[in-house]
Amino acid sequence: MKRLDIRIRDPFIYLEDGTYYMYARCDNDMGVKVYKSRDLENFDEPIVCFNAPADFWATRDNWAPEMHKYNGKYYIFISYKSETACRGTQILMADSPEGPFRIHSDGPVTPRDWECLDGTLYVDKNGTPYMIFCHEWLQVNNGEMCCVELSKDLSKAVSEPHIMFRAGDNPLPREIRFSDKHHGMVTDGCFIYRTDSDRLIMIWASVGENDNYLELQAICDDGNILGNWRHDAPAIFQKDGGHGMIFKDVDGKEKLVLHSPNHDKLERAHFFDIRYNGEYLEIVK
Repeated sequence: MKRLDIRIRDPFIYLEDGTYYMYARCDNDMGVKVYKSRDLENFDEPIVCFNAPADFWATRDNWAPEMHKYNGKYYIFISYKSETACRGTQILMADSPEGPFRIHSDGPVTPRDWECLDGTLYVDKNGTPYMIFCHEWLQVNNGEMCCVELSKDLSKAVSEPHIMFRAGDNPLPREIRFSDKHHGMVTDGCFIYRTDSDRLIMIWASVGENDNYLELQAICDDGNILGNWRHDAPAIFQKDGGHGMIFKDVDGKEKLVLHSPNHDKLERAHFFDIRYNGEYLEIVK
């Protein structure tokens, strides 16, 4: 399969032993699939790496699977919802990046009465694992970026949620409106990048003028995710694309992947060289 033949939202790349793994939701059920590639242009047919059991708590909205290696195991963070349960991030585990993945956390690790999505793993300099996630604008209007400390085995949250910032703290997001009840500013697609000087940069997505999807960045100078985040850096991408993440390719070059355009059935993975210029992240022209 060619890259542009694959419709995918929220692409997530993991590299191991010269093979790239690109994770995606299964379109017609609650599973997860993974595409393998050696060059990010030619991909094998996908492997289903997770099948939800019949008694699984969620019934819809399997969104944005991302896969992290941690302490020798492989963990997928993925958002789900049901008619009777709020959307939240479930954690899965496997012994291989191809799976099969199995249920690890007891349901979502996000607060059960919050509508949440897009959990991502961050491990600080002391080895403490955190999950950063989005508290949805559908519930709080001004979407929030939050974090919780996780247990060492990544099976549950062990702290109360901490609000890192809100969508409106950045000048570029604009309010979207589905109805009189459902309107606000979006936070989604969070991912943490740590510079060599221990500055933290969070890339995240929102909606700007004319419903344009944006890839934004927030910067924390003291290297502590519980610290102060500022929003004076420019957008990374403003051409109707977002929900990105950063990885190193086989040559050690840093790459940004995101989906664009943000329109149903047209979404594709796009890759860009990216660099930290000493102040913020930017795509290499």
